[in-house]
Parts: sequence; structure tokens; C-alpha cells
Amino acid sequence: MPPRKLLKPRQRRTTASAGTHWIESFIHYLRHECQLSENTVLAYGRDLRTFEEWREGRPIGKLSIEELSEYAAWLQRRRLAAASISRNLVALKVFFRYLQLEGVLRENHAELLGTQKLWQRVPEVLSPSQVDRFLRAPRKMDRYWRRDRAILELLYATGCRASELSMLKLEDLHLDDRFIQCRGKGDKQRLVPLSQPAVEVVQEYLRTDRPMLTENSPAAPWVIVSRRGRRLRREAIWELIKKYAMRVGAPSSVSPHTMRHSFATHLLAGGADLRQVPELLGHANITTTQIYTHVDASRLKRVHREFHPRA
Repeated sequence: MPPRKLLKPRQRRTTASAGTHWIESFIHYLRHECQLSENTVLAYGRDLRTFEEWREGRPIGKLSIEELSEYAAWLQRRRLAAASISRNLVALKVFFRYLQLEGVLRENHAELLGTQKLWQRVPEVLSPSQVDRFLRAPRKMDRYWRRDRAILELLYATGCRASELSMLKLEDLHLDDRFIQCRGKGDKQRLVPLSQPAVEVVQEYLRTDRPMLTENSPAAPWVIVSRRGRRLRREAIWELIKKYAMRVGAPSSVSPHTMRHSFATHLLAGGADLRQVPELLGHANITTTQIYTHVDASRLKRVHREFHPRA
């Protein structure tokens, strides 16, 4: 194996901090979306800190299967028990699958490591009737109910991430033509169509709540703003999703990612071509989108019924 290329101090800090950010995001995901026990979450955190110690700041996306295999050998050289090594590799594979789900990784080399099948839980999908109830959850008794409805409608209508919705600008809205320009990871831009109900809800918010919220900052460029006219943070969007999920009796694990997952799954269930859905989600690779097909038994049954000669 060739010697590792040494990173300059500044470069080392940059790549290391990026990895730390995604580990923190992953731990939040395990705790709040997958609803794993606290002991399990802490174990994943410990194992990934071990991985970070070995990684030494190298970019996660550039680690080859040979290097990841070296990580397993490195664990053995530390005289860890076989069960501990297996658990560390389980944590690594689940973490890499999460990065693939988020579009950070195009290829998941960790899947090639010889361990048991790991990915147990993925974000659940709301049924169309559950989505309807959820979208109507904000009511007039809520202070900014029109804004909150616009948030829910946009998440489900576009499948965008909470961070993408938070960063959405007025110039990205094209309501007359019924689409938005979404800026995803790496500032990659994509066009996503909007349904007419979503357009109407957003228009109502722009006419009513938003002028009031931006009274002291009329030049604010963001579509979704806080009560002080500032950009509504991703974390605040998460909190609103949890609030309205609880109100309509939806599972406590519902999150912005659940809306994205539901968006993709409902498209596939409706007959959308798997090759086109990645463009709407901002996935660089179709293999990432294939993660969403596991919950859509109805689509598989329909394909079988339509094309199999003895169906």
C-alpha cells in the first residue's frame, strides 16, 4: 500500500472538521429519526471516533476499499476482540450508508467490507392520507400558520432537504411557472416542479405572513423567515415538523427527511421512472435513489402484474 500523502495543517483541520460535522449529523439522525437506544447511539459515536483517529483528516469520499480494509487491519493491530472489530465495521457501514443517503458519497466502498448486512432502519414513509392530515396541521390558532403550511407544502412538494428549504431565496421561486430552483449540496442547482396546491399556499404566505415578519428587514432575500425577518434555521424547521407531527398523531420519528423520503416513494408508487427521480432529489447517482424503492411493494406488484405473462 503506498504511503499516505501528508496534509498541510490547515488542510488537515478542514477535512477533519467536515468529517466531524457529518458524524454529529449522523448521531442526531440515529437518536431522533431511527429512535435507537441511547446506549446504541453512544456505541456508534465511540466507534466512529475510533474511525476518525485512524482517518487522520483524509477526505471520507476519497477512501478506497483498500484503505478501508486497512482500517480493519489497524483495528486488529490494536488487539481488539473480534466482536469489537465487527461492531466497529458495522458502525462504519451504517455511517457510510447514511452519507450515501444524504448524497455525500456517490459510491459506498464500505459496503464491500465483508460483514453482515447492517442497515436495519431507514426513515419511514407517510401514507398519502397521513401526508394530507400533516399538511393541514398548522391552524389559525398558530401564530405563523400560513408560513408553517408553506414549509410543510414545500418539503413534500419538492422533496428538498431542510437545509435547502432554509436557504431558498425569493429569486429561486417561479410560482407562475410552478417550479423552484433548489440549491443542493456543493451549490448544485436543480429545478423542481410545484403542484398547484403548493403554489397557492406559498402565495398566500407571501401575501400575508411574510410582509409582517420582514417589516424591519424588507430586503431579506429568504423565502422562509423567522419572526425577526431572518432566515429560518434548519433546526427550527425540524422543531416545527416535530410539533405538527405530534399534533396529528404522526410517528414521533417524523422529520424533514421523512417528507423527502415520502416524496420519492410516492413518485415511484405513482409510476415515475427511477432514472428521473434522482434529478428531482439532487442525487448524483441512481444507486442512491434505489434506497427509496425498498418500501414500495405496490409498484413491484404492478410491474409484475403488467409484464409477467402468468401474473
